[in-house]
Amino acid sequence: MQPTHTKLSELPASAICGNDISSSCLYVSALSILYAGQYAWISLLLVGGTLFLFRKIYGEVVGALPLNGGAYNVLLNSANKSMASLAACLTILSYVATSVISANEAVHYAALFSDAVPIIAGTIGLLLLFFLLNLLGLKESSKAAVIIFIFHLVTLVVLCLVCGWYVFKNGLDNFSVNFSTPSEHSISFQLFAGFAAAMLGISGFESSANYVEEQADGVFPKTLRNMWIIVTIFNPLIALLALSIMPMSEVAGHQESLLAFMGERAGGQWLSWLVSVDAMLVLSGAVLTSFVGVSGLMKRMTLDRIFPQFLLKENKRQAPYFILLLFFLLCVAILLSTAGELTTLAGVYTISFLAVMGLFGIGNLLLKLRRKRLPRPERATTGTVFLALIAVGVALWGNVVLNPSYLWVFFEYFIPTFLIALMMMDRSLILKGLLSVILYLFKPLKRSIERFTHWTNQTIKSINDQEFVFFSKGDDIASLNQVMIYIQDNEETNRLRIVTVENDRFKAPVHLHRDIETLDRAYPEIDITYEKIEGTFNPELIKELSNKWGIPTNFMFIGSPSQKFQYRIEDLGGVRLII
Repeated sequence: MQPTHTKLSELPASAICGNDISSSCLYVSALSILYAGQYAWISLLLVGGTLFLFRKIYGEVVGALPLNGGAYNVLLNSANKSMASLAACLTILSYVATSVISANEAVHYAALFSDAVPIIAGTIGLLLLFFLLNLLGLKESSKAAVIIFIFHLVTLVVLCLVCGWYVFKNGLDNFSVNFSTPSEHSISFQLFAGFAAAMLGISGFESSANYVEEQADGVFPKTLRNMWIIVTIFNPLIALLALSIMPMSEVAGHQESLLAFMGERAGGQWLSWLVSVDAMLVLSGAVLTSFVGVSGLMKRMTLDRIFPQFLLKENKRQAPYFILLLFFLLCVAILLSTAGELTTLAGVYTISFLAVMGLFGIGNLLLKLRRKRLPRPERATTGTVFLALIAVGVALWGNVVLNPSYLWVFFEYFIPTFLIALMMMDRSLILKGLLSVILYLFKPLKRSIERFTHWTNQTIKSINDQEFVFFSKGDDIASLNQVMIYIQDNEETNRLRIVTVENDRFKAPVHLHRDIETLDRAYPEIDITYEKIEGTFNPELIKELSNKWGIPTNFMFIGSPSQKFQYRIEDLGGVRLII
């Protein structure tokens, strides 16, 4: 999004991600009760505690690197491109699964009001609606998100108050019976299984990090706080109310519409209908969140040459229409391929989401290790990060143990997705190999394939001719060698420009020129040039050089700045950290 545009304030920014995470209230209490029984509310409180840990983790990472991309962004700036792409593919899969499942469930709720609603056609229609809404731009999309978000919170409050009044009038007999009901499993296993299942209740927490550049200053940590409050209050409270209103044996029969059933029992048909309408709307809001999150992530990946550059094209409202269209078509294809039986996508949804959370924790540790000097507004202690990673590991293990088939379904979707990303990162090498094979197999027809040969060579040349820039502060040869190793391992290029910005306060050391000449001899496949520039290293200079040289700012690298650096990373227009 262009910097001249109004950025999102707390309410719309919270609404976009909040619709996704708060939609879990519709199903996570029932899911947790099925596994944890009378201790479901404790499992849900443990999930709230885990989310509290991740508030700090996300706050530190995104505060230090406030750029779109979430886990992809932090791993790109603290690890390597392959690991970052792994996180990105998991995130995209999570968004696809979220979008299709949410749209399908929303249409199922709509079908409660009329049997004439076609499920598959209705799901496609809903996906199309939010595709078109996103074409209007993020500002217009956020207005719809706010309306849905407020209506959902009001509905949850009304439901809890009515159910609370029902319990007050009728006493705690149901809760007492449920609490004393024996289980075939131990309390520890119930809590473990309930926790693993209930971790789905925080899916969507990662979404805010994927459109952080569209949020006003200081808004991102508030979105994390607001999501945490919603999950920690409503999910355990709804589980407690459910256990106080009905026998546990009835929960399984109303798993998909537990809240509507609670509303009917406590307040009558009107409350059941209100909850059903709310479910339809907030699940639609989760679809909107998926479109917003995936567009921010894929735009960032395209800027880094992982996806084709035509995806960056935008309409007058700065909406990346090719990215939105690709995501819409992918969702429709998966919907049709599963024939609406979306339980198979649950495995992709669960494992992808939990893996992304885990990678974010790993990214935080790498940031602490490799970017110690990078300024950040808050810090999560190492103990906090390890505890959060253990919690995610337990949840992942639990979901695999409880649903072993999820793992195989996940790999069926993930492996092709990740292979495509890896192929895009090494496409010049793949093109060379393809050309060699074709020339060998069709040697007699060499003249007929000259056009293909010419096109392939030109494509490889255009990929490798993309110049990269490293701004050096007089780094020693060991640090510069790290830069070369990173570029060799992560970027397809044969041109690097090392630049030193000099002024009255800083002059490049004499040895730097000799060090760069040594590097140029050590890496003959990369043409290294050295340039001194008079001026001050600031966002204006970066933008000026980017326009002058025709090099995008995300192809410019710097070392990790210290606390004394007067600019924030997001002010530098996407410049990347590599040492």
